[in-house]
Amino acid sequence: MNQGRSQAACQGALLLIDSTQGIQAQTISVYHSAKERGLKIIPILNKIDLPAADVDRVTNQLETTFGIDPSEILHVSAKTGFGVDGVLQEIVRRIPPPPGRISAPLRALLFDSFFDHYRGVIMLLSIESGVLKKGDRIMSIHTSKKYEILDIGVMHPGETPTGSLRAGQVGYIVCNMKDPTEAHIGDTFHLVGKPMEPLIGFLPNKPMVFAGVFPFDTSEFPRLEESIKRLTLTDRSVTVQRESSTALGQGCRLGFLGTLHMDVFRQRLEDEYDANVLITAPTVPYKVIYRNGTESVIRNPTEFPDHGDPKVVEIQEPYVKGTIIVPQEYVGGMMELCSEHRGEDFSDIRYLDSSTASARVLLECRLPLGEIVTDFFEKLKGRSSGFASFDYEEDGYERSSVHKMTFLLNNSPVDALAMIVHQSAHESVGRNWALKLKEVIPRQVFEVPIQAVVKGKVVARETISAMRKDVTAGLYGGHFERKASAIKDQYSVMTEMASS
Repeated sequence: MNQGRSQAACQGALLLIDSTQGIQAQTISVYHSAKERGLKIIPILNKIDLPAADVDRVTNQLETTFGIDPSEILHVSAKTGFGVDGVLQEIVRRIPPPPGRISAPLRALLFDSFFDHYRGVIMLLSIESGVLKKGDRIMSIHTSKKYEILDIGVMHPGETPTGSLRAGQVGYIVCNMKDPTEAHIGDTFHLVGKPMEPLIGFLPNKPMVFAGVFPFDTSEFPRLEESIKRLTLTDRSVTVQRESSTALGQGCRLGFLGTLHMDVFRQRLEDEYDANVLITAPTVPYKVIYRNGTESVIRNPTEFPDHGDPKVVEIQEPYVKGTIIVPQEYVGGMMELCSEHRGEDFSDIRYLDSSTASARVLLECRLPLGEIVTDFFEKLKGRSSGFASFDYEEDGYERSSVHKMTFLLNNSPVDALAMIVHQSAHESVGRNWALKLKEVIPRQVFEVPIQAVVKGKVVARETISAMRKDVTAGLYGGHFERKASAIKDQYSVMTEMASS
């Protein structure tokens, strides 16, 4: 997300490559993102002083993958300082100046913002044309709200007041904005009374992984909600929506950019606000197409339509275009892993370098997003001995045979455990989750059945045996029917307790 915001305010970019590692999957997505914006790209090889550096091999990768002329590649060592001065000179020489004119009316692009508890929202703007000064009154095209500039300056690297920003400059402004939701990333600002056409902004990243967050103690929900609100002041990419569960009580449904983003957010909740939280299994948004022509996006498994609903025409799940870069000896394992996770359309398989000893292969395929938000990355690293790199981008929605799986504990459904599962994995997922629940749920004085149900059919079952007292311990001698009668009486009492 920060990558796209930064590119929106730039005319050029430095493509920094580790000469000991070569091109990674993330390198390809960053390069194409910068090219789509028309940025001038300066390729740089770093760490050339290390014994493991292979400059010739990585140079060949850049030429083969991106068509970059080897003579344009800069060689540097940030550790020793070799070539750093040359990078600064090439930035001045190669990257074109901003196209805006100072004499033109003001137009400014909002590409990022953060919250200060004393000054409110601090916005980062790219001045496309005109001049913005302290004391000016500006207006948002998106919200039509007006603000007065209280402080203005550049990041050098901290906030350095300058009194004004001119066309081509990037800086910060403080304008007494108290609500972070008023700062819409990609919005255009102009001077009050001098309306302008909006700039071509960019699409902010959409949350693609959703999970429910609940406190261990239901009385702690107000505190948890306040902690989440404070964290979202500095992380605008997280979406928050209240939800209620019959099993877990009040909680929040949060949307994240990915599973790593979710893990970082959870860790910040625990470290910065001392919050003890339960997080449900991550899910992805599904599209439901109805017979009346409307459609809706389902982010919570409890809202997923039941099987056989006559109003539903089809259900679509999100797909991504995945890119894997891996040494050639692991290509077979990577293709097998993708196939296990319903990978398809292996459209691009090519060598990044010609070295037979350590050749690396680029592999592209389409994968359902729901298949990679759980343990896909761990399996990828495990099967490649840690050498593979993985990146993905959205690739639309596609019709799929997915259904809601619910879990019954002692014949009662638990909404917090509901999940969306593809038809091919009903039994395996149900069996694995039933075994996990059997391990973590404490034993009761009565028998507790665990059932995974899909389309009204039980696809997996485990039973937690009853924790009972030995009622025959004090019975010595006599007929065996004495012990049988005591056990029968105990069973009838336990059965009555389980039904109540």
